[in-house]
Amino acid sequence: MEKIKSVKEFVEKLDNAKKINPKDLSSDQDLTIGIMNLISIEEHLMFSGAKTGKTEFYDLINEVREQRKQMMQKIIPSYEGEVWCISKHLLASSMRLFEVGTKALAAGNKKDAYDLFDRSYGLYCIFWGLNMGIMGKDDVKWIKTESNQKKTQKENEIIEEQEILSQNSGGLTRLKSWVKNAVNCCIE
Repeated sequence: MEKIKSVKEFVEKLDNAKKINPKDLSSDQDLTIGIMNLISIEEHLMFSGAKTGKTEFYDLINEVREQRKQMMQKIIPSYEGEVWCISKHLLASSMRLFEVGTKALAAGNKKDAYDLFDRSYGLYCIFWGLNMGIMGKDDVKWIKTESNQKKTQKENEIIEEQEILSQNSGGLTRLKSWVKNAVNCCIE
């Protein structure tokens, strides 16, 4: 996959994806939520088996995993490298951050909850960007600004991570906007 060299090129790629993708993204969005829950079920089966000592919970993992793989193949029929595994982890992380955010909201910690919800949605948008061919794993690097070049490598890595996950980062904000418009679960 080709690395995006400018914001203009990124926006053009987003716009072109809107035009050429005839996929029913509203159904696919529902399916991704189902996949997230299947991943969570796999995790809960493992923890239930460990906590209770009952291997029956472990035995169910393969059945749920097989369902999850079949559903993922509907959204990710072909991929290169580790996109499949990256996609699974993006969905799992998005779901987990959402759940932690929900707990923070229930505890009255709105600031943390809103931050976790934003990060959750950011990971979800990266999932779509990666699987719609809009971005590759290297594309987020163009977010780095000239002012960051004077900092140490470690400082730059921290800044890049914050910018990637920040609501105000250019590339991720555009990606979120694209997902918001292209992946609309309310269209019947």
